[in-house]
Amino acid sequence: MTNIYNEITQSKVENQKLLAILLDPDKIVLENLSILISKINLSPATHIFIGGSQVTTNILDELIVQIKQNCKLPIILFPGNPSQISDKADAILFLALISGRNPDFLIEHQVKAAPILKKTQLEIISTGYILIESGNETAVERVSKTKPIDRNNLDLALSTAEAGEMLGNKLIYLEAGSGAKQAVPLEMIRKISHNIEIPILVGGGIVDLQGIENAYNAGADLVVIGTAFENNNNFFKV
Repeated sequence: MTNIYNEITQSKVENQKLLAILLDPDKIVLENLSILISKINLSPATHIFIGGSQVTTNILDELIVQIKQNCKLPIILFPGNPSQISDKADAILFLALISGRNPDFLIEHQVKAAPILKKTQLEIISTGYILIESGNETAVERVSKTKPIDRNNLDLALSTAEAGEMLGNKLIYLEAGSGAKQAVPLEMIRKISHNIEIPILVGGGIVDLQGIENAYNAGADLVVIGTAFENNNNFFKV
Protein backbone atom coordinates (compact mmCIF):
# COMPACT_ATOMS: atom_id res chain seq x y z
CA MET A 1 0.00 0.00 0.00
CA THR A 2 1.17 3.51 -0.76
CA ASN A 3 1.16 6.38 1.69
CA ILE A 4 0.77 9.31 -0.64
CA TYR A 5 -1.66 11.25 1.53
CA ASN A 6 0.68 11.21 4.52
CA GLU A 7 3.46 12.48 2.28
CA ILE A 8 1.24 15.34 1.10
CA THR A 9 0.30 16.32 4.65
CA GLN A 10 3.92 16.10 5.78
CA SER A 11 4.95 18.35 2.91
CA LYS A 12 2.32 20.84 4.06
CA VAL A 13 3.73 20.79 7.60
CA GLU A 14 7.23 21.38 6.24
CA ASN A 15 5.99 24.02 3.75
CA GLN A 16 7.35 22.01 0.83
CA LYS A 17 5.23 22.85 -2.20
CA LEU A 18 4.12 20.08 -4.55
CA LEU A 19 3.40 20.02 -8.28
CA ALA A 20 1.30 17.58 -10.30
CA ILE A 21 1.18 17.23 -14.05
CA LEU A 22 -2.29 16.20 -15.21
CA LEU A 23 -2.41 13.91 -18.24
CA ASP A 24 -5.63 13.36 -20.17
CA PRO A 25 -5.52 9.85 -21.73
CA ASP A 26 -7.54 11.10 -24.72
CA LYS A 27 -4.72 13.48 -25.58
CA ILE A 28 -1.87 10.98 -25.24
CA VAL A 29 -0.25 9.26 -28.22
CA LEU A 30 1.46 6.16 -26.85
CA GLU A 31 4.06 6.22 -29.62
CA ASN A 32 5.23 9.62 -28.36
CA LEU A 33 4.96 8.79 -24.67
CA SER A 34 8.69 8.28 -24.08
CA ILE A 35 9.38 11.87 -25.09
CA LEU A 36 6.64 13.14 -22.78
CA ILE A 37 7.96 11.07 -19.87
CA SER A 38 11.49 12.37 -20.37
CA LYS A 39 10.20 15.93 -20.16
CA ILE A 40 8.22 15.12 -17.02
CA ASN A 41 11.36 13.61 -15.48
CA LEU A 42 13.22 16.85 -16.18
CA SER A 43 10.44 18.96 -14.65
CA PRO A 44 9.95 19.83 -10.95
CA ALA A 45 6.80 17.67 -10.84
CA THR A 46 6.26 15.59 -7.70
CA HIS A 47 3.15 13.70 -8.85
CA ILE A 48 1.36 12.64 -12.03
CA PHE A 49 -2.43 12.90 -12.17
CA ILE A 50 -4.28 10.96 -14.87
CA GLY A 51 -7.89 11.54 -15.91
CA GLY A 52 -10.37 13.94 -17.43
CA SER A 53 -13.99 15.02 -17.43
CA GLN A 54 -14.68 12.57 -20.25
CA VAL A 55 -12.22 9.88 -21.29
CA THR A 56 -13.15 7.76 -24.30
CA THR A 57 -9.88 5.95 -24.93
CA ASN A 58 -9.16 2.48 -23.52
CA ILE A 59 -5.42 2.93 -23.06
CA LEU A 60 -5.53 3.84 -19.36
CA ASP A 61 -3.88 0.67 -18.01
CA GLU A 62 -1.24 0.60 -20.73
CA LEU A 63 -0.54 4.29 -20.27
CA ILE A 64 0.12 3.88 -16.55
CA VAL A 65 2.28 0.79 -17.03
CA GLN A 66 4.45 2.55 -19.60
CA ILE A 67 4.85 5.64 -17.43
CA LYS A 68 5.87 3.51 -14.44
CA GLN A 69 8.56 1.79 -16.49
CA ASN A 70 10.39 5.07 -16.98
CA CYS A 71 9.20 7.42 -14.22
CA LYS A 72 9.32 7.10 -10.45
CA LEU A 73 6.68 9.70 -9.62
CA PRO A 74 3.50 8.48 -7.90
CA ILE A 75 0.54 8.19 -10.25
CA ILE A 76 -2.81 9.36 -8.91
CA LEU A 77 -6.10 8.87 -10.73
CA PHE A 78 -8.19 12.02 -11.21
CA PRO A 79 -11.38 10.43 -12.57
CA GLY A 80 -14.42 12.03 -14.11
CA ASN A 81 -16.43 8.84 -13.57
CA PRO A 82 -15.97 5.22 -12.40
CA SER A 83 -14.87 4.04 -15.85
CA GLN A 84 -11.56 5.83 -15.24
CA ILE A 85 -10.37 3.48 -12.49
CA SER A 86 -7.20 1.47 -12.98
CA ASP A 87 -5.52 -0.76 -10.43
CA LYS A 88 -2.20 0.03 -12.11
CA ALA A 89 -2.09 3.47 -10.45
CA ASP A 90 -0.89 4.20 -6.92
CA ALA A 91 -3.84 6.21 -5.61
CA ILE A 92 -7.10 7.83 -6.56
CA LEU A 93 -8.65 11.17 -5.68
CA PHE A 94 -12.11 10.05 -4.58
CA LEU A 95 -13.84 13.21 -5.74
CA ALA A 96 -17.11 14.73 -4.59
CA LEU A 97 -18.13 17.84 -6.54
CA ILE A 98 -19.24 19.72 -3.44
CA SER A 99 -19.64 23.06 -5.23
CA GLY A 100 -22.49 21.61 -7.31
CA ARG A 101 -25.83 20.05 -6.49
CA ASN A 102 -25.93 17.28 -9.07
CA PRO A 103 -26.35 14.06 -7.03
CA ASP A 104 -24.50 12.03 -9.66
CA PHE A 105 -21.29 13.86 -8.80
CA LEU A 106 -21.99 14.14 -5.09
CA ILE A 107 -22.67 10.45 -4.39
CA GLU A 108 -23.94 8.38 -7.36
CA HIS A 109 -20.59 7.95 -9.14
CA GLN A 110 -18.97 7.24 -5.79
CA VAL A 111 -21.49 4.47 -5.04
CA LYS A 112 -20.78 2.86 -8.41
CA ALA A 113 -17.03 3.19 -7.88
CA ALA A 114 -16.94 1.73 -4.35
CA PRO A 115 -17.21 -1.99 -5.24
CA ILE A 116 -14.61 -1.53 -8.00
CA LEU A 117 -12.20 0.21 -5.64
CA LYS A 118 -12.64 -2.46 -2.96
CA LYS A 119 -11.05 -4.94 -5.35
CA THR A 120 -7.93 -2.82 -5.84
CA GLN A 121 -4.97 -1.83 -3.71
CA LEU A 122 -5.35 1.84 -4.62
CA GLU A 123 -4.87 4.38 -1.86
CA ILE A 124 -8.21 6.21 -1.72
CA ILE A 125 -7.98 9.91 -0.92
CA SER A 126 -11.33 11.59 -0.23
CA THR A 127 -11.30 14.97 -1.97
CA GLY A 128 -13.76 17.85 -1.89
CA TYR A 129 -13.82 19.19 -5.45
CA ILE A 130 -14.83 22.84 -5.80
CA LEU A 131 -15.38 24.37 -9.23
CA ILE A 132 -14.67 28.10 -9.46
CA GLU A 133 -15.99 30.36 -12.23
CA SER A 134 -13.19 31.12 -14.68
CA GLY A 135 -14.56 33.26 -17.48
CA ASN A 136 -15.68 30.47 -19.80
CA GLU A 137 -17.61 27.21 -19.66
CA THR A 138 -15.18 24.40 -18.87
CA ALA A 139 -15.49 20.68 -19.53
CA VAL A 140 -16.22 20.03 -15.84
CA GLU A 141 -19.14 22.45 -15.86
CA ARG A 142 -20.51 21.03 -19.10
CA VAL A 143 -20.23 17.37 -18.11
CA SER A 144 -21.36 17.76 -14.50
CA LYS A 145 -24.18 20.14 -15.39
CA THR A 146 -23.32 22.23 -12.35
CA LYS A 147 -22.59 25.91 -12.00
CA PRO A 148 -19.24 26.99 -10.59
CA ILE A 149 -18.98 29.25 -7.58
CA ASP A 150 -18.76 32.94 -8.53
CA ARG A 151 -15.10 33.90 -8.40
CA ASN A 152 -15.99 36.97 -6.37
CA ASN A 153 -18.00 35.07 -3.76
CA LEU A 154 -15.16 34.32 -1.38
CA ASP A 155 -17.48 33.59 1.54
CA LEU A 156 -19.37 30.86 -0.33
CA ALA A 157 -16.11 29.29 -1.52
CA LEU A 158 -14.80 29.31 2.04
CA SER A 159 -18.00 27.83 3.51
CA THR A 160 -17.94 25.11 0.87
CA ALA A 161 -14.32 24.23 1.67
CA GLU A 162 -15.06 24.25 5.40
CA ALA A 163 -18.07 21.98 4.85
CA GLY A 164 -15.88 19.61 2.84
CA GLU A 165 -13.36 19.48 5.66
CA MET A 166 -16.10 18.89 8.25
CA LEU A 167 -17.52 16.07 6.12
CA GLY A 168 -14.18 14.32 6.37
CA ASN A 169 -12.55 15.16 3.06
CA LYS A 170 -8.77 14.80 3.26
CA LEU A 171 -8.06 17.33 0.51
CA ILE A 172 -9.78 20.36 -0.97
CA TYR A 173 -9.29 20.85 -4.72
CA LEU A 174 -10.01 24.36 -6.04
CA GLU A 175 -10.57 23.98 -9.78
CA ALA A 176 -10.95 26.67 -12.42
CA GLY A 177 -11.27 23.97 -15.09
CA SER A 178 -9.25 22.72 -18.02
CA GLY A 179 -8.43 25.55 -20.42
CA ALA A 180 -9.86 28.16 -18.04
CA LYS A 181 -9.42 31.79 -19.03
CA GLN A 182 -8.75 32.78 -15.42
CA ALA A 183 -7.14 30.88 -12.59
CA VAL A 184 -8.65 30.53 -9.13
CA PRO A 185 -8.41 33.98 -7.50
CA LEU A 186 -5.43 34.31 -5.20
CA GLU A 187 -7.49 36.01 -2.52
CA MET A 188 -9.81 32.97 -2.53
CA ILE A 189 -6.90 30.56 -2.10
CA ARG A 190 -5.52 32.78 0.68
CA LYS A 191 -8.81 33.01 2.56
CA ILE A 192 -9.45 29.26 2.42
CA SER A 193 -5.88 28.34 3.36
CA HIS A 194 -6.14 30.51 6.47
CA ASN A 195 -9.31 28.78 7.62
CA ILE A 196 -8.94 25.06 6.96
CA GLU A 197 -6.30 22.59 8.10
CA ILE A 198 -6.28 20.03 5.28
CA PRO A 199 -4.08 20.47 2.18
CA ILE A 200 -5.32 22.59 -0.71
CA LEU A 201 -4.87 21.64 -4.37
CA VAL A 202 -5.29 24.32 -7.03
CA GLY A 203 -5.63 23.79 -10.77
CA GLY A 204 -6.94 25.32 -13.97
CA GLY A 205 -5.96 28.49 -15.79
CA ILE A 206 -2.35 28.53 -14.57
CA VAL A 207 -0.32 29.23 -17.70
CA ASP A 208 3.20 30.09 -16.54
CA LEU A 209 5.75 29.63 -13.77
CA GLN A 210 4.72 32.88 -12.13
CA GLY A 211 1.16 31.58 -11.88
CA ILE A 212 2.42 28.53 -10.03
CA GLU A 213 4.46 30.68 -7.67
CA ASN A 214 1.52 33.01 -7.06
CA ALA A 215 -0.71 30.07 -6.12
CA TYR A 216 1.94 28.74 -3.73
CA ASN A 217 2.37 32.12 -2.09
CA ALA A 218 -1.41 32.41 -1.64
CA GLY A 219 -1.51 29.11 0.24
CA ALA A 220 -1.80 26.28 -2.31
CA ASP A 221 -0.03 23.14 -1.12
CA LEU A 222 -0.12 21.41 -4.50
CA VAL A 223 -0.57 23.02 -7.90
CA VAL A 224 -1.89 21.06 -10.89
CA ILE A 225 -0.73 21.86 -14.44
CA GLY A 226 -2.56 20.29 -17.37
CA THR A 227 -3.35 22.23 -20.51
CA ALA A 228 -0.30 24.48 -20.28
CA PHE A 229 2.03 21.48 -20.17
CA GLU A 230 0.08 19.69 -22.92
CA ASN A 231 0.52 22.70 -25.18
CA ASN A 232 4.17 23.17 -24.31
CA ASN A 233 6.25 20.26 -23.04
CA ASN A 234 9.07 22.76 -22.46
CA PHE A 235 6.85 24.68 -20.02
CA PHE A 236 9.41 24.46 -17.21
CA LYS A 237 12.40 25.60 -19.25
CA VAL A 238 13.49 29.15 -18.48
